[in-house]
Amino acid sequence: MSPRVRVRKAALVFTAAVSLGLTAVAPAQGVEGPAPDPRNKQAMRDMATAIAATAKYADEREAIKDGYVPHGEECMTNPFGVGAMNYHYVKQANWGSKDPARPTALLYSKDKDRNGRRRLETVEWMSTDRDQDLKTSDDRPSMFGLPFDGPMPGHWAGMPKHYDLHMWAYKKNPAGRFHNWNPALTCPKKAPTPGKPAADHGHGH
Repeated sequence: MSPRVRVRKAALVFTAAVSLGLTAVAPAQGVEGPAPDPRNKQAMRDMATAIAATAKYADEREAIKDGYVPHGEECMTNPFGVGAMNYHYVKQANWGSKDPARPTALLYSKDKDRNGRRRLETVEWMSTDRDQDLKTSDDRPSMFGLPFDGPMPGHWAGMPKHYDLHMWAYKKNPAGRFHNWNPALTCPKKAPTPGKPAADHGHGH
């Protein structure tokens, strides 16, 4: 391949990456947090596939129409450190999928736009931990050349111990596009339940 053809080919790949919002992974340097190796062509193709397949879900109504159902809390805070993640919409038929075009969950913003819709932020794949033992991880899946996080307990009633992998395709995550928690997000403080005292006033501790 002549150098000119090679340059043109590289430029085309880069242009495609930019149009798909993959600029964060195009340069080898400056990628923060967990990220696929930009030289891993399969990982780059799979990322492009995931973004192309989920772009329509920018409209929350499309996700609901395709079987993604809201689960859990509107906002989850990292129990082990900084950061949060927002509302999970889960498609049970995609549970255990390692297909970049079939994510298990889509994560939407807790706040709504002026049309009353949430904004798509993250795409996520989830897989059951085979032996349901948090101390073993011999069945850890991987995608995009990256290992899934976990195993971890379920996030809501009925959810098994599982592995998951987040791709912040639609919102910047300062910790890295594939980091599970986003340090730029915080959950609103929970208001005390009406009718209950906000604090225990002087009953012996």
